[in-house]
Amino acid sequence: MSALGCGASGTTTDTVDSAQLQIATVHQDDPLAAPLIEELALEYSSRYGRSPGEQYSALRAYPAEEFAPPGGVLIVALADGVPVAGGAFRQYDATTAELKRIWTSSAFRGRGYGKTIVAELEKIAIDRGYRRIFLTTGWNQPEAVALYLAAGYTPLYDTTLPSDEVGVHPFEKSLA
Repeated sequence: MSALGCGASGTTTDTVDSAQLQIATVHQDDPLAAPLIEELALEYSSRYGRSPGEQYSALRAYPAEEFAPPGGVLIVALADGVPVAGGAFRQYDATTAELKRIWTSSAFRGRGYGKTIVAELEKIAIDRGYRRIFLTTGWNQPEAVALYLAAGYTPLYDTTLPSDEVGVHPFEKSLA
C-alpha cells in the first residue's frame, strides 16, 4: 500500500481529503474491493434499469486476470482503512490501457477522490509502458463525463448530441 500523503492521526473518514488517502493494489476478489463493486452495481441498476444482480454479474464477468499485473491493475483508495474509491485498468492493446470501474462511494463524493484514482491509474499505466488511455462511460453518467473532461480526456463522440443519442461515451488521453 502506498500513501498519497500523510494524514493527521485521529482524522475521521468524514473529513479525510485526497492527500490523506492510501492506495492499495488489490485483486478483484479482495474484500477491500467488494463494497465498491457492490455499490457500483446498485448505482448502475438505478441508472440503466437492470437489476443489481445483473449489474454485479456484468461487472464480475471480466476475468480477474485482466486487472492483474503486468497488463492491468485494480486499486482501492482507503480513508482510515475504509474503502472510499477505486478503479482499474486492463490492457486494451500493446500501447493502450483501458480504464474500468472508476468509482467513489456515494458517502464520499465531491472530495476529489475520483480525480485521485484516475491520476494514480495514469501513473501506473505510464510505469507499465502504456502511452495512451482509452475508456468508455455510460450515457447516464454526467459526473463521469465531467471527471474525464476535467482530467484532460478527449471525447471520441459528437459532444453536441444529447447524451442518450450518443450511447456509450468513449474517451482517450495520450500519456506521452
